[in-house]
Amino acid sequence: MKELHLLEVAATKPLLLRLPIYLRLSGPGWLQGAMTLGGGSAVTSLMIGAVYGYELLWLQPLAMLIGCIMLFALSHQTLSTGEEPYQAVRKHVHPWLAWAWAWAALVSSVIWGFSHYPLGAGMLEEIINISLNFSLIEEGGLERELYLFLLGLLIWAVCAYMAWNYGEGGRTVVVFERCIKFLSGMIIISFAWLVISAAINGQIDWSSIMAGYIPRSLPSDGAGMATIMAALGTAVGINMTFVYGYTLLHRQWGPEHRELARFDIVLGLVLPYIVITSLISIAAAGALYDSELNFVGKLQPVQAGAMFVDAGLGEIVGKLIFFIGVLGMVVGSLVMHMLCCGVAAAAIYGWSHDSPNYRLALLIPTPAVLGVFVWSSIGTYVVIPVAAICGALLPIAYVGWLILNNNSDYLQGDRPVGARALFYNICMGLCITVVILSFTYSAGLKMGLV
Repeated sequence: MKELHLLEVAATKPLLLRLPIYLRLSGPGWLQGAMTLGGGSAVTSLMIGAVYGYELLWLQPLAMLIGCIMLFALSHQTLSTGEEPYQAVRKHVHPWLAWAWAWAALVSSVIWGFSHYPLGAGMLEEIINISLNFSLIEEGGLERELYLFLLGLLIWAVCAYMAWNYGEGGRTVVVFERCIKFLSGMIIISFAWLVISAAINGQIDWSSIMAGYIPRSLPSDGAGMATIMAALGTAVGINMTFVYGYTLLHRQWGPEHRELARFDIVLGLVLPYIVITSLISIAAAGALYDSELNFVGKLQPVQAGAMFVDAGLGEIVGKLIFFIGVLGMVVGSLVMHMLCCGVAAAAIYGWSHDSPNYRLALLIPTPAVLGVFVWSSIGTYVVIPVAAICGALLPIAYVGWLILNNNSDYLQGDRPVGARALFYNICMGLCITVVILSFTYSAGLKMGLV
């Protein structure tokens, strides 16, 4: 009741005075931000800056704009009807589309873990090395792999504890969302520190940065198009599209929260994503672009940290601050992967969210911890391809939402009509078209057809 009263008060105020209230009440959007700001976003951002300089700074904001439009549509649908998104697609679109959506979300969350746990363990290893001067890197072999495995288990335990308690609902959900807000703030501070230090060293070309946010060209090679697909897949992944509606329902939001939900997406997802990915790409462009090394498809954060140091940023900023930021991104994303697996499994098998089965489903990504044993050989090579595959799966969700947005049996009086419906349909249609064309062009390059 207090929340509804605050929304009523906010409705009487001008936009700028509404923002503090919406920021206080926001939450699900920040969870989306935590999910998208993971290892995939970090590696993709590094690649964009290190390989293409400032040329593709426009790419990730555009990818986020596409995702933002689609999430606006989903929030409107879910909050207007109060119906679970999976059941809505199943009843009003097609059962097979709902089934494919849920399984794509679940499987992608598990696959992402195989890159996130090794990345998180590697970042934690470097942080311990710099802070405590303890390392097993020189020893190598089984001893170091077991050490990384223990670090991976530590990260898993923290993430599992957070996801398990989120499942209790109520006050725990609000506390969890506040922790995510704090984590997002710390990540922004870490990467802002990195860019400021690079700027002080004269490594940032501000005029080129401004020009980089204006689309001027597209990569003509397969690796470049894979990077574009990775940006589309990491901005709003298929697993994010599935779990978002359920986080709205967990907060017990309804039709009165529709405007709040839109601001929540902008404040918690859009702005942090654009700021953080831009900061990483700008730092990489300033310090790593034009080097003689070939980064395409294989730039690892550890390597980037060492090069930041060589570029004059020092151990504290170039490594420690950078690694802390990446670790924060990894932890937030892994927690959300667990939540997605729980929600997807519960939807597929009809479990309630307070059942033991749902709790156990939260732990489905656990085997991904074993990824630390293959990280030394596959490194971040898997991140760009996995992100590209996730981008290719996005139309599964987007087409379903477009159909639902025009379904009068589903939305009834809340279905957009007239000019509003035309605007939504054009925007959503363009989003779907961009994703499909990007994937088609990328596949054509791979097959030598373009």
